[in-house]
Amino acid sequence: MRLRLSVSYDGTALHGWARQPEQRTVQGDLEDALATVLRTPVELTVAGRTDAGVHATAQVAHCDVPRRVWEEHRDRLVRRLRGVLPPDIAVPAVTEAHPDFDARFAALGRHYVYRLTDAVGGAPPLRRADTVAWPRPLDATAMATAAALLLGEHDFAAFCRRREGATTIRTLLALDVVRDGDLVTIAASADAFCHSMVRSLVGALTAVGEGRRAPEWPASLLARDERASEVPVAPAHGLTLVAVDYPPDDMLAARSRLTRARRALTPPGRPPR
Repeated sequence: MRLRLSVSYDGTALHGWARQPEQRTVQGDLEDALATVLRTPVELTVAGRTDAGVHATAQVAHCDVPRRVWEEHRDRLVRRLRGVLPPDIAVPAVTEAHPDFDARFAALGRHYVYRLTDAVGGAPPLRRADTVAWPRPLDATAMATAAALLLGEHDFAAFCRRREGATTIRTLLALDVVRDGDLVTIAASADAFCHSMVRSLVGALTAVGEGRRAPEWPASLLARDERASEVPVAPAHGLTLVAVDYPPDDMLAARSRLTRARRALTPPGRPPR
C-alpha cells in the first residue's frame, strides 16, 4: 500500500534531498529512520529534489509498504519518527494515499519562496538560516516588472543546469516580488522547476534590482537554448519549498501520464526536439 508523507526540514547542514554516499541528505536520513521504525526497507519518491542548503516547510513524498506494516505502526508512526530523526528534519503527518498517488508525477504545481533583506545590519539573527543578507539596495518595483515578463510556458534553458534527457520547458505560473520594509520576498510557482531554476531566476532579478540590468533583460534570455553564464545563482539558504498541489484522487493517474509525457513546446525559430 502507498503512504503519503509531509516533510519539513532546515537544509543548512543537509546536502539536498537525494541520497549521497558519505553525506547527510534528507532522503538518506528519512529512509533510514523509516526503516528503523517500520523494520522494513523503504524507498521514497519526492515531489521536488531540493538542492544542498535549500529548506522545505511542505515537502511531499510517498513510499510503498506492506499493509500489515502500516496497520501495525499507523497510530504511533509520526511520534516514533520524531524520536529517531535528527532535529532538522520533521514528518508532521503520514497518511494512507490513493494507489495512483505519485508525489513527483501527479503534482500540479510547486511553490517556493525566496527571502532577501537589504537592511544595512543584515538578516535578523533568528532568520539568518532562511534569509539572504543582500549587500546592495534592491529596487523591488523594477524586479517585479522583470518578473512579470517571464510568466507563461517557455524553454527556461538559460536559467537551468541541464540534465541529460530532461526537458527545460516549464510553465511559470507566478513570480511575485514584494517588499515589506527591508525584506524582499520572491514567490515562484510552476508546474515544475528544473535544476537551479528558481535560484537563477532570483539571481537575474537581483541584477535588475541593483540597476545593473534592464527589466527586459531576464526575459530576453528565454531565446537561448543553453545555460546563460552571466546569470548569477542566488545562495541556496534563501529558498524554501512551501507547497505542492495535487488533483483529486480520480484525476491522479491522468495527471501522472500527462507529466511523464515529454513537453512538446517548440520555441520560435527552433526546430522541434
